[in-house]
Amino acid sequence: MLSKIDTLLSKAILEKGMLSQEVLTPLIDEAQASKESLFAALLKKNILTEEVLLKSVSDLIRIPVLDLPHLKPEAGATEKVPLKVAEYYRMLPMKLEKRKLTVAVSAPLDLRTQDDIRAHLGYEVDYVLAREKDITEALKKTYGLAAGTIGEMMASTPAQAVSLSSDAFEKIESIENVEKMAGDASIAKLVNQIILEAFRKRSTDIHIEPYRGKVKLRYRIDGLLYNANVPPEIGRFIQPILSRIKIMANLNIVEKRLPQDGRAIVKVEETTLDLRVSSIPTPYGESVVIRLLPTNRIFDLGQLGLNADQLKIFDGLINKPHGIIFITGPTGSGKSTTLYACLNKINTEDRKIITIEDPVEYEMEGVTQIQVSSNIGLDFAKGLRSMLRHDPDVMMVGEVRDLETAEMAIRVALTGHLVFSTLHTNDSASGATRLVDIGIAPYLVASSIEAFIAQRLVRTLCQKCKEEDTDFSPEIKKQIGRELNMATEKFKVYRGKGCDTCNFSGFWGRLAIYEILLLNDSLKQLVTRKATAGEIKRQAVKLGMRTLRQDGWLKVIGGLTTPSEIIEATQDDEDHSFMQASEVGDDNKLEGDFLEALNRHYPQIKRQGGGLTGEERRIFLRLDCDHVAVFYRVIKVGTQESLSTTLTEERTLSKNISAGGILFYSNELIIAGSILELRFQIPASEDRIECLARVVRCEKIEVEGIYEVGSCFLDLSAKDRAKLERFIEKEAK
Repeated sequence: MLSKIDTLLSKAILEKGMLSQEVLTPLIDEAQASKESLFAALLKKNILTEEVLLKSVSDLIRIPVLDLPHLKPEAGATEKVPLKVAEYYRMLPMKLEKRKLTVAVSAPLDLRTQDDIRAHLGYEVDYVLAREKDITEALKKTYGLAAGTIGEMMASTPAQAVSLSSDAFEKIESIENVEKMAGDASIAKLVNQIILEAFRKRSTDIHIEPYRGKVKLRYRIDGLLYNANVPPEIGRFIQPILSRIKIMANLNIVEKRLPQDGRAIVKVEETTLDLRVSSIPTPYGESVVIRLLPTNRIFDLGQLGLNADQLKIFDGLINKPHGIIFITGPTGSGKSTTLYACLNKINTEDRKIITIEDPVEYEMEGVTQIQVSSNIGLDFAKGLRSMLRHDPDVMMVGEVRDLETAEMAIRVALTGHLVFSTLHTNDSASGATRLVDIGIAPYLVASSIEAFIAQRLVRTLCQKCKEEDTDFSPEIKKQIGRELNMATEKFKVYRGKGCDTCNFSGFWGRLAIYEILLLNDSLKQLVTRKATAGEIKRQAVKLGMRTLRQDGWLKVIGGLTTPSEIIEATQDDEDHSFMQASEVGDDNKLEGDFLEALNRHYPQIKRQGGGLTGEERRIFLRLDCDHVAVFYRVIKVGTQESLSTTLTEERTLSKNISAGGILFYSNELIIAGSILELRFQIPASEDRIECLARVVRCEKIEVEGIYEVGSCFLDLSAKDRAKLERFIEKEAK
């Protein structure tokens, strides 16, 4: 016989036309036969959604449906309800008022269940409705991940609990006992729950970190680390947890003093995961990181964030018969994923592809993969030499780290092979100068390399909670419009509001932004004559290259990410733009009529004061320094760019200097906003500074037509800035 609620529910379903009598009657019969509610039967068959059923029940019995992700249970209520009881009845304690306990449940409670809860807890029970998924997640957040398992372990096997000890390297005498403890069903279940939760949250890494008296568990999701709420009692089981992980990864469970690396293959739901386990010793125990890599991952260039034009460029590059293609960027910028996607695109039966990697991150069918092993002398260079004897068409070198590897890669490319590799540089143009710096002849770089591709990873907006950002900074919006040469009213900026789908972060997944530098004839000439990275980048932009920042802005106005993600991941094109001074002489000797006038009237000029603003003086210590020879060349006048090759270099004297800019004299008016190539030498030192600077002001001094020019450095390297700061601090004492 149907309960009163099920009777009302079936009537409402028929009246609202959600199901016909012919469909509903067999479901009612099935629910009665299995002694379950009609509500549960409808959910099990997935005939009506949970939201629709909850709304219908709510309307019938006048009980509200709560949006649990936006609510927090009262601490007093959760303290009175043990997790074991909450999990058994699938309820979340919400509020306790005197003797009445309010709980959230995913289905209406019958009278017998309410009596059972009343008997267990000793409180009158009132209930509200919520989605089952929300209740499960809320239980994890409230009581902690795997709290039920830990509670069972503490109740059933208290003797196995191991407290955190300040002696991190306590010897384990009985290997058999440790293995038995690590293989216990409860320990295995706890570790499985940790891995399963990481997989469901789209985590790429699990961090298990012991500290004094506690253990921290963190998941890396979309590049950021998030704390997992775990019960404090987990610290008592840290040693068996780590031993279980070590056994899975085939590591030595007795060795606690040395770092170890291993791997394990597990199946989670329908996905097979390759777990890369790494442990390091710390003062309070071993810290373990587990990287989760899907073994059946599909690599597709179209899913990385490339637009149609970039995809066309990539297709042209990866189908070249020979040459080197370098992917550049810092660690964690997605270089390996891009390389795998390129190889997957050209992985056909008629091509022999060999890779040498450290480590082999993903297994690819049809590709011969070699793992670097330094302890037996198998490095990148030696692996490359061996690969040549295996008749390859395409080779991939995980990373070019030294001169020997770089020389081998270039030799392979020049002998008719296509080579993919990576470099750790900040942008694409720096790739060429990096190879020259490590000892490769410039003509070899120019003749063998097809392209340098810089990339970064940025988080993508959750499409379910994406909305227009009406409070966005107008200054940044103007910058986007200026750098894309687009009116600000023609585009919108978006943000993620946060929802349960994206765990209220506003982001879901990541994509790459790219800067593709194709080495054509003009750029090869610059590389051959050892041009700076700035000159190469400036010429590449003139030829149509889109910078990382510009590609990022296009993703922003396309509603894929936020400006803050792009600003954090890339350098400002304006503040680092195009980029370094050209090669000029080293002579500090001053000549010419203007310099003679400047020297003759310098005492009078110095009395007139000047310098940059007080705000700038607070940022960097400024030193009056009237004996620094400054060489400058105007390469951009206001907003009009000039051809620097047609301009002459001017020489003058400084007035004062800081690590942020320099004030010098000129016999010409230089419009504020102009870009200069600067070169000067630190006094009493052989260190020469070369950089770009922006003119912030230019004021005429009534002494034979001399101007004071205040400028701020744009692309001064950290090394040169530190040299200037040391010199100024020393002279200021």
